[in-house]
Amino acid sequence: MYIYYLLLILLFGLPTAWLTRLYFDVVIGSNHRRPHTYLYVIAFILLYLVYYLINLPTTWSSLIAVLMILSMSLSYRAPVGTLLLFTFVYLVLQTIVNALGVEIFFDLFSYSVETPYEVIRSNYVGSFKLIVFSFLVMLMLVQLIRLLAHRRNYPLPQRYYLLFLIIPLLSVWQINMQYMYSIRNGYYVVSVLGLLFLNVFIVYLFNTLMERFRLIGQNSDLQRQMDYQDANYEKTVHAFKDIKRIIHDTNQHMLYIEECVRRQEPQAALEHIRITLGKVEETYHRVNTGNLVIDALVSNTLSIAKSNGVRTDTRLRLHTPELHIERYDLCIVLGNLLDNAIEASKQVRLAEDRHLSIKIHSSESALYIHIANHTDRQIEDWNSSKRQDGYHGLGLTNISRICDKYGGHMTMEFHNKQVDHMVVLPFYDV
Repeated sequence: MYIYYLLLILLFGLPTAWLTRLYFDVVIGSNHRRPHTYLYVIAFILLYLVYYLINLPTTWSSLIAVLMILSMSLSYRAPVGTLLLFTFVYLVLQTIVNALGVEIFFDLFSYSVETPYEVIRSNYVGSFKLIVFSFLVMLMLVQLIRLLAHRRNYPLPQRYYLLFLIIPLLSVWQINMQYMYSIRNGYYVVSVLGLLFLNVFIVYLFNTLMERFRLIGQNSDLQRQMDYQDANYEKTVHAFKDIKRIIHDTNQHMLYIEECVRRQEPQAALEHIRITLGKVEETYHRVNTGNLVIDALVSNTLSIAKSNGVRTDTRLRLHTPELHIERYDLCIVLGNLLDNAIEASKQVRLAEDRHLSIKIHSSESALYIHIANHTDRQIEDWNSSKRQDGYHGLGLTNISRICDKYGGHMTMEFHNKQVDHMVVLPFYDV
């Protein structure tokens, strides 16, 4: 009989692991799996065998059950609170299904065993039916949860995780109390089914709340990005006003030079021309590609760099000033790249290491942007580095979105304490 018992456990080990994995794919999302997930599956199966094949005290058996489900949940990237909540929800659902199975397949008035090992050894046939019943019912529940859940993965305030964990924990306590003290009748079954519905509903409620907080955060990020774009447009407007002022002043200078020529005072005219050209060059910051967005944003960056002791190297060459890229999109891409680079350059401790390189050129079919800056930080994981600053993370996300819109791409490299951002934006009309 022990051989049959061992075969039964081995037979349902892998299907149970698959079902647990399916549950976490539904509530968290398969795209959030960690690398080398097979290690977590092996840990799950080992704990599964310990749970069923070793006769442990009830407390230790319950702890092994928790660790078994938790080991599978840890194979996903998600907030710890989310993993704990869905782990306990799964445990509660499994406990409720097992309680219903015991009600159906065992003589409860003579049923006195407590651990899974004792259950199976005391009634092999009933245990086989119980395991099959639990597997099929849990499979149906997971499919039901699939209809309710939306695979959200957004961090919530800690107090919400605690509030949601109360329901599964109270459900476990309630089931145990009912099993020990309640009369086994129709009301018992109805109350257990009510707890089953409540814990499935918790998954739906948790996902709804997570979606609400995600939308609030998204609206806040969008508002910040709009404010950022307004600031970029202000820079463009000021640059345009400066150009108009220069044109107006140039007319006055021309009148003066004309008067110097009439009076045959060439030295005064030449001196005034030299001073005027110096002022124009200083105002333009050596940026005059003909494209208003590029001229305004690069000029503003050069001014900030000069005031903060950041050496700059600019190489700008456009095939034509008219770029087949919307000005709004170009402001997002170039503005975020320049802002991130200048902010990183300002944080470099040694003044001689502060360096910023801006290379922008275009062809008949695409715009190429290469921004390089020195940094003191060692960057190993772009994802984690972006999360340290939500604003810059949002900026890089928006750049990536614009690249996708135009069918372009963005690459980021780090070597010898230098960060390189390269963006290619194909034109709509070529």
